[in-house]
Amino acid sequence: MRHSVAGYRLGRTKGARIALRRNLIKQFFTHERIRTTEAKAAAIRGEAEKLITIARNSANGTDVDKVNARRQVSSKLGDDRMTKRIFDEIAPRFANRNGGYTRVLKLGPRMGDSAEMVMLELVEE
Repeated sequence: MRHSVAGYRLGRTKGARIALRRNLIKQFFTHERIRTTEAKAAAIRGEAEKLITIARNSANGTDVDKVNARRQVSSKLGDDRMTKRIFDEIAPRFANRNGGYTRVLKLGPRMGDSAEMVMLELVEE
């Protein structure tokens, strides 16, 4: 039984799973939409929204809060350029939105293995 075990394993070891999530989130924020499987999209959607929320909420905080928020986001992404992009470009767009920054559109099964494919994208107002 998997009581109190959160997250998706995605058939990978711990290190590979962390690397996969980190790369998918970086690509998601770089292109603002990605085409991936339904399971992978579900695995990164919540984490991506939390990163946007941290960046968005830090705008109203003190300098210490801003530095702390940048460190939190940077530790999840491992990329300073992407952290800067989230704080300077992406988060200000959602300043008046109370969550729900992403959208999942179903595309149908993939030809090779019939994996359910989706388009994960940032919501534009």
